[in-house]
Amino acid sequence: MSAGEVSLILFGTFAILIVLRVPVSFALGLACIPVFILDPRMTPIVLLQEMWKSYNAFILLAVPFFLLAANLMNASGITERLVGLARASVGHLPGGLGHINVMVSMLFAGISGSSTADAAGIGSLMIPAMKKQGYDTSFSVAITACSSVMGVIIPPSILMIVWGGLMSVSIGGLFLAGVVPGFLMAVFMMGTVYVYAKARNYPIYQRASLKEFIQALGRAVFALVTPAIIVGGIVLGFFTPTEASVVAVIYSAILGGLIYRKIDFKSFRKVLYESASLASISLFCIGTASAFGWLLAYYRVPQELVNVLAGFGTGPITTGFIVALAFLVIGMFIDAIPAIIILGTILLPLATKVGMHPIQFAIIGVISLAFGLVTPPYGLCLLISCTLGKIKMIHAIKDVAIILIPMFILLILVILFPDLILFLPRWLAPNLL
Repeated sequence: MSAGEVSLILFGTFAILIVLRVPVSFALGLACIPVFILDPRMTPIVLLQEMWKSYNAFILLAVPFFLLAANLMNASGITERLVGLARASVGHLPGGLGHINVMVSMLFAGISGSSTADAAGIGSLMIPAMKKQGYDTSFSVAITACSSVMGVIIPPSILMIVWGGLMSVSIGGLFLAGVVPGFLMAVFMMGTVYVYAKARNYPIYQRASLKEFIQALGRAVFALVTPAIIVGGIVLGFFTPTEASVVAVIYSAILGGLIYRKIDFKSFRKVLYESASLASISLFCIGTASAFGWLLAYYRVPQELVNVLAGFGTGPITTGFIVALAFLVIGMFIDAIPAIIILGTILLPLATKVGMHPIQFAIIGVISLAFGLVTPPYGLCLLISCTLGKIKMIHAIKDVAIILIPMFILLILVILFPDLILFLPRWLAPNLL
């Protein structure tokens, strides 16, 4: 079979299964079966072998540990302390709670590495508070969902860990490259909140005094040093990303159990169960997506794609837009991790051929996939936020679309100006490039 025929079978079968509402993790595996049946060189046992081989990666241990660390932070009452700090910092701006929502998401992103943990933990606190103060429910849900995607961009990011392990890119370099776009995303979203607040006359808080700010900072300081420990340890070479995830769990457990005294044995068991449940879904997706991606590589689909696009003479900028569009589309239908495994491996040869830096390629992919967390039909963060806000997803779509405009602008800037994301790793750790 040719690369085109295999692509048609795999993606066609996968699309049909998704329409039939088969879970993505199962749809990816089931889509491989027709190819195994039609090609006499293949046997169904290869599917299981490729899934098994994909799990034989030390870096994947970081996924469940970072999820556990994020859930421990949520259970420790970190969110309330970060809200207090954010209120003292930006609460006096027009639309105070909206700015607080964005700032807390930015701070929590530097702790958790998970957008879903961000949406659930922050949304459960902020959405009811915003509704109580007179904010439109659709705006409260939209800003919570959209700001939560900073969890996959600001380090430590689970997506960056998976990307770096899969494509042999420095994870420390990816972490440093994610700092500037993550910060800019927060600034852009706060600008959008300001416009909403002026148009709809949203309330503000009284400006906090210096004493109140210092007190809020003191209550949150233990949480704020978490990203410095994790990212600093990886960049400086003190430990690997997997070891960093374990350090994050230990630190979170000490913080919640001994310092803040919010986690007892019963709640710890609950956190373990929830983390294991979420991690099992992600890891099963990794297995089936790896088998799917192996078939694409076996039939030389990436190389054929490079050959086709080479005829159009694409350069780094055009390729950047192609990469962004591809990830934007696939991110609307499946989870980000299997999207990286499938699409990242297909597009990597193309990015390499045109001379795009692997870190820029990764950041474009991660930012593009972040859109899928808040766009239907997948939109997991939007779904979580809508559930917390007790509204249907369709009622929040208009505000989501408006808030996503600054994210599109940021994505375009990353494509056009690679130095925007590369200058920090070049300055702090050029060896990681």
